[in-house]
Amino acid sequence: MKIAFVKKNISPEIGVRLAGYGPDDFSTAKHDDLFLTALALNDGAKICLILGYDLLGIDAKYIRIIRKKCAEIIGGNEFQVIVSCTHTHCGPHTRSSVNCPENLEIGYLEKLIDITVSAVKELVNGEWFDTAVYFYSLKCDENINRRYVSDDNRCTFLPHRPFLEPLCDEVRDRELGGFVFCDRKTGEIKYVIGNYAAHPLAGHSPGAGGLRISADYPGVFRNYLKSEVGCESMFLSGAAGDMVPVGHETGNAAIDAVGTKLAQETIRGIISARRTPASYRLECETIQFGVTHATGHVRKCLEKLPPDHSGKSEIGMEIQLLSIGDICLVGVPGELLAELGLEIKWHSPFRKTFILYCSTGYFAYLCHGNALTQGGYEARQQFFDARTGLKLVNAAVDGCYELYERTFPDRAKWPDNNYLPLISFKNSY
Repeated sequence: MKIAFVKKNISPEIGVRLAGYGPDDFSTAKHDDLFLTALALNDGAKICLILGYDLLGIDAKYIRIIRKKCAEIIGGNEFQVIVSCTHTHCGPHTRSSVNCPENLEIGYLEKLIDITVSAVKELVNGEWFDTAVYFYSLKCDENINRRYVSDDNRCTFLPHRPFLEPLCDEVRDRELGGFVFCDRKTGEIKYVIGNYAAHPLAGHSPGAGGLRISADYPGVFRNYLKSEVGCESMFLSGAAGDMVPVGHETGNAAIDAVGTKLAQETIRGIISARRTPASYRLECETIQFGVTHATGHVRKCLEKLPPDHSGKSEIGMEIQLLSIGDICLVGVPGELLAELGLEIKWHSPFRKTFILYCSTGYFAYLCHGNALTQGGYEARQQFFDARTGLKLVNAAVDGCYELYERTFPDRAKWPDNNYLPLISFKNSY
């Protein structure tokens, strides 16, 4: 696999409105810069791009513009470009808000598109590295589920009742994983992708801490890998709709602690991958890409929708997929709860599947059906009816199977005894 990569500063000016909390939170300082991280992949037959933004989310119409402009540069179609936002709450308004649509920073978005196009041109015309590709995956306890559901099936939003956190045992996605790209000749680590599910709001403390421009813990994650491993990296948020980091909303120390811990665990994953290549090195490095769709029926109880969807009773959503060998990335259109992300992972035929948050558009929260019965913050914010989450999961899984069968046509009847010779159930007790 040949790769090329670039990193560009996308920080707004101090004084910009910050997305994610109140409609009138204006930044008064900058803790650290926001970045676009871009990675190009070339398997010898096709080129694909992964674009990661330190932003809360981006409206679908702007994502389509970015994909189309970048696709022209690489000579492909727009689905060869997949986008993801880390979902930091300390950046500008780049997605439409239901209550304050006028807050959308259109000027910033236009500049962002220009920066992206320039970065991709630089990347494509720059230095390419021939690499061997590994994946890694391990469990990491740096998140908690912020929905406490009591035995009467009612939800309490833990950020409003933090004293209940010790009681919360709701579902978490603890997987920290991704890719490691190593120079094929020298073995040098050239690039790392990390994927984990936790809202980047570790540092959003009340008062001054919540008014700083910041990439939050994903920025620390990247900086730590650069310092200790010497490589560039990309952080892609997983299905973090109900996941928050340990120490959430407590300030700079939480940013450093979570980002450092995830980076340290990633290094442990890199060590395992490189020392046991038979388990973690990808024999097949073929790239596949695709898109599938789900339709959400708008909840009748909603008073209004963002301007792009106003007056609609049904809204189409894209789910985008990009696979490298038997590892798949699934881009979802909004804030998917961890339970739905896990469902996609559990039902996918790929060896590993990683969710890309806020990837194809922004549709607020996407919950499992019973969450609407339970109530709570995420359920109140959902645009769609209760079955929409299941539709999205089914569409994503169907897309995974389609890509898998394209990658491994000899396994078209998967799992028709393909792996049984590797497993023995005799004398297992």
